[in-house]
Amino acid sequence: MYQSHYSRFLCAAPNRLHFAAHSHHLWLDVTREAHLQYWDDSAKYADKKWAYIFSTVIPEAQRHISAILDLSHPEQIVFAPNTHEFVARLFSSLDWSKPVKILTTDSEFYSFSRQAMRLQEAMPTYFSVHRVPAEPFESFEARFREAIVRERYDMIFFSHVFFNSGFVISDLDSLVASVPSPETLVVIDGYHGFCAIPTSLRRIESRVFYLSGGYKYAQSGEGVCFLVVPQSCALRPIFTGWFAELATLAESPSHEVTYQHDGLRFAGATFDPSGLYRFNAAMRWFAAQRLSVERIHSYVVRLQEYFLQRLEQEPIRALPLSALRPPRHLTLRGHFLTFELDNAIELEKQLLERDVYIDRRANRLRFGFGLYHTEAEVDALIERLLTL
Repeated sequence: MYQSHYSRFLCAAPNRLHFAAHSHHLWLDVTREAHLQYWDDSAKYADKKWAYIFSTVIPEAQRHISAILDLSHPEQIVFAPNTHEFVARLFSSLDWSKPVKILTTDSEFYSFSRQAMRLQEAMPTYFSVHRVPAEPFESFEARFREAIVRERYDMIFFSHVFFNSGFVISDLDSLVASVPSPETLVVIDGYHGFCAIPTSLRRIESRVFYLSGGYKYAQSGEGVCFLVVPQSCALRPIFTGWFAELATLAESPSHEVTYQHDGLRFAGATFDPSGLYRFNAAMRWFAAQRLSVERIHSYVVRLQEYFLQRLEQEPIRALPLSALRPPRHLTLRGHFLTFELDNAIELEKQLLERDVYIDRRANRLRFGFGLYHTEAEVDALIERLLTL
């Protein structure tokens, strides 16, 4: 039903089976026209381009995100080329006049985990990180909540959906409510949840920072990441850029670095806004197709279940169901299926030789499903898996 809307990517490699929708999602055809529109608008507005982008393009993107996440203050959403920029700004907002304590998990994406590890290396007695293991999955939320209340932290950072398993935290509200100190920064990495798992932040939007982007399930490519900033936030990131005081640039120079009173206080500097055009086009397409996140999620879950049923009916030695993480009885998972295998590196290589695109994180293979898949594509995938 939806494949014709991805014709540019699908026709570019007709033999390719792309089951990496969780990693780098294929782009919708409408995003190509949007990308060209950005070029045309740059020619049309020239030096006045940024006024148009900040008055028209960005507010539209903010409205789309607010609707998807059930937010009440779209102006609290700020954009950047990648989520690492936001991670660095959040770290730079902490009180560095005293030792810094972080609570997180052992399953965070590299944008956060690498930076946290490097800070820990550089300042081992000054910067401490407590990592709660994600497994066993059945007890994770209870164990993480116990860690939250055990002591006071400067920042608590965790994913809505874990990138290396697809495990979904089912009760964000409860975890956030358990944080005892209002001064603790609570950050949710929503990249594998946004546009995939139905999510409402309405009850916690005044308390959490939420970051995500367009490269995965928003289907709009790289370069369009965002951070939701609590409305009452008065933090002054040390790592900052001139966009963070955009409204006051024309005024007389101040003796103090000033910040916007909305999400822009976490802005950086000049960036390529073409991703915003692609994102808006993708969101308009969702609306035209009446595709809510709930409908997309239901579609993907049906494909995942069909894939698992095929593996049950025709077992593949190279991909046993016993290797599924989380195990099958935990039915709530992200839009990819993860298999933990000792020979994951070799299997990934064999799949690529068969023109099957998935991806690997350490010894885990991830199979992602999206709107451009049907049961016929799943059948074709099974046939190629049988040749491993």
